[in-house]
Amino acid sequence: MGWRIGRVALKKIVELEVTGGSRFLLPQAVPSEILPIDWLFPHFADERGRLRMSIQAFLVETPGRRMIVDTCLGNDKQNRRIPHWNERSGPFLADLEKAGWPRESIDTVLCTHLHVDHVGWNTMLENGRWVPTFPNARYLLGRTEFQHWREEEGREDMKAVFADSVLPVFDKGLVDLVESDGRVAEEITLVPTPGHTPGHLSLRICSEGEEALITGDFMHHPCQIARPDWSSTADSDPEAARRTRERMLSELSQTEALVIGTHFSGPSAGRIRREGETFRLAL
Repeated sequence: MGWRIGRVALKKIVELEVTGGSRFLLPQAVPSEILPIDWLFPHFADERGRLRMSIQAFLVETPGRRMIVDTCLGNDKQNRRIPHWNERSGPFLADLEKAGWPRESIDTVLCTHLHVDHVGWNTMLENGRWVPTFPNARYLLGRTEFQHWREEEGREDMKAVFADSVLPVFDKGLVDLVESDGRVAEEITLVPTPGHTPGHLSLRICSEGEEALITGDFMHHPCQIARPDWSSTADSDPEAARRTRERMLSELSQTEALVIGTHFSGPSAGRIRREGETFRLAL
């Protein structure tokens, strides 16, 4: 599946898609709350009110760049808190090749934040060592985000993620630390969307009068468009995350920007419309 925003082409590569099992992330999203939100069906929830979610990367091609945004879980990783995220052996790199994006062709990697499911394919296992998966790319990481997790002492799971998926590219000199409101290319700017993590950022694409936004995790699921007050258990600052969602949804509802959800399954994208006191995603 792909989209075109002026001169910028986007497509997604899905690593993992699941239905149900998301209550650990959004405990408020019980079936009795989801079933009345009719526009979630059939793409974002099943007939029983269970959420559909994806872990996926976005490929962004501008006239001057080939960029991958967020790099999913990766293969062969260990010490992940969710058991089936350990020791994966999925076809992600083969899927990139099939899409016409061999890993050597990518010149930019951008991570909206440094959680486990957004940095995994930054590196790959080669002869027992973690090496950069995209050897010809600059890895763009938010400065605030990087500094926070480099100094974090309370999260053993994040220490493992940082050690195998972030430090190896940093130590190779491939990382550029960027400001959360910086410009990446003529058509691409960054948008600060803190709350899920301290330095979380989103990606805005503007070209030839058209606009899109790749969310990252300031929303995990479209149900949070209808219920922006629902913060995720993974949010480092739930109140800041709520404020970010409300601000972004209000701003986006006044535009024709295509909103592309990093964990939104199915069509993954739509436009934000105000609906009474809240919002909906119009496909």
